[in-house]
Amino acid sequence: MAELQPGDKVQAHYKTGKYIGEIMEDRGHAYLVKVLAVLKHPQQGDLHNPGQTENVFFHERKALAHNEKANISKSSLSQYDGEIPEYQASLREALDKLKQKLAAKDDEFSKKAQNQLAELERRYFK
Repeated sequence: MAELQPGDKVQAHYKTGKYIGEIMEDRGHAYLVKVLAVLKHPQQGDLHNPGQTENVFFHERKALAHNEKANISKSSLSQYDGEIPEYQASLREALDKLKQKLAAKDDEFSKKAQNQLAELERRYFK
């Protein structure tokens, strides 16, 4: 496979989210990627203690914003050849998928994560 270049559209895994973006610049160990759409909304809570609510700091994790730029490890990127959805529609779909996944579980972590997502949703779509 040919090496990715600035201007290429990519699928990017960043923390616990997944995005469609455009490579802006090669920074050696990483690419600077501009976010175009959300494929998977980031998980809520403590990344080092997934599924835990006791004695951990329960982080709110927002999706990267439209046109936000992030340094993303080269190993976390792959070429993207599909249609690029509109950002707000992609964010809504990714958020709804995560909410459905959490609603299927009846545990303290899922309830807490659902509450955080409800707050994020109010801010995303005001």
